[in-house]
Amino acid sequence: MMKNIIQMKKTSYIVLAACALLTIVGCEKRLDILPYQSISADNALESEGDVNVTLIGAYDGAQSAAIYGGDIMVLNDLIGNNANITFTGTFAGLVDAYQTIMTADNSFAAGTWIAAYNTINRCNSVLSAIDKVTSSPAKKNSVEGQALFLRASMYFELVRLYGKTIGDGDASANPGVPLVLNPTKGVSASDYLPRSSVKAVYDQVIADLTKAESLLPATNTIYATKWSAAAQLSRVHLMLKNYTAAGDAANRVITGSGKSLNPDFTKLWFTFINNGGANPAEYLFSMTVTAQDGTNSLNTYFGRNVGIAGTAGRSDCKIKVAHIALYEAGDARKTHFVLSGGNNYTRKHLDRFGNVPVIRLAEMYLTRAEANFRNSTNVGATPLSDINAIRNRVGLASLSAVTLDDITKERFLELAFEGHNLHEAKRLQKSVGANAWNSPKLILPIPQREMDVNKSLVQNSGY
Repeated sequence: MMKNIIQMKKTSYIVLAACALLTIVGCEKRLDILPYQSISADNALESEGDVNVTLIGAYDGAQSAAIYGGDIMVLNDLIGNNANITFTGTFAGLVDAYQTIMTADNSFAAGTWIAAYNTINRCNSVLSAIDKVTSSPAKKNSVEGQALFLRASMYFELVRLYGKTIGDGDASANPGVPLVLNPTKGVSASDYLPRSSVKAVYDQVIADLTKAESLLPATNTIYATKWSAAAQLSRVHLMLKNYTAAGDAANRVITGSGKSLNPDFTKLWFTFINNGGANPAEYLFSMTVTAQDGTNSLNTYFGRNVGIAGTAGRSDCKIKVAHIALYEAGDARKTHFVLSGGNNYTRKHLDRFGNVPVIRLAEMYLTRAEANFRNSTNVGATPLSDINAIRNRVGLASLSAVTLDDITKERFLELAFEGHNLHEAKRLQKSVGANAWNSPKLILPIPQREMDVNKSLVQNSGY
């Protein structure tokens, strides 16, 4: 899908790991083959064409296995989640995450950090040269909006993984991640930045997404749209417990995007096997995977060859019977598991070349329902109506009344194994396995290689 990248100069993998090309992370990761097309940093961004190529490079960075290629979702679902998953993989970094015994040299924590800052740097390069886009105001707005969306998305993922969650102490004082807002082509002392506060990172994310929503087009093929930005903004505000803003953003997506819930939940997956690589209309943003390009780490670790052509995976994440028992009789989601080799696997990630869903429309219904319930409002629809829309889609009868527990349970079941478990537990202040919601064990370490180079960094507690 995305074949051109900008190869920035690098001298070390510091906090500005955006300067570095994503390579193999230890011996535990599959080889990430980088496209050979590149533009030297000395000659880049002299024309609109250069800016466009760099933007494609930013998508290529986001598509890497370590971030929206699926590793972020895998980590979020795996960390401490022994109530729902039995992990039998052999990659030490994931074993340690599952057992919540990570160390500062965890290869997956390092890989996600490096890949995210790599992508951020590409976005910063685009934004620094946005005035080179002169073909039309609409084109300039679209390019700028996409770069802002991707940058904000990376910072949102970073601050949730490497910083304390909202409600755990003072967000204005808690260290988040370094905010790098200008492109880095070489490294000097001024580039060794300290960690900005959690609040400062969230403020930047909100500013970027708000502007992105105003600039992006309503349709944009496989790339980010204004609805992608609004949906991500809804997620951000929900984490911040700003329910009014979260509900309003979700409502904008539901009422304005023209998208609707797919009437058949089971048709939301197998995008390559059954849908020719095309996304279901319910996807608001995803990473495209083809037989030639892209990685789906959710398939790698959750998938398995179950005898259907095109299915594959390491069979590492086995779904516990206790999880399946949470679904009501008649729920289509209860049957969306497959028993193979004596173990259960989710059908969501069996497709070897399936696209990686980042945000689906169903999440917006769930967010609007929760926001309205907490605020005692009916923006767009009643909480009961939204929850019944989710329930009816999977063959369940409508509820006659709804509680907060009903809403959060539907959210948990609908979005299971799509990379939400850790952040939902933190947001709702629920234990994760044997760990309290605010346990330091549920926060990723700042990679040791960054600590060794950048003395301005402060390590997270416990590492």
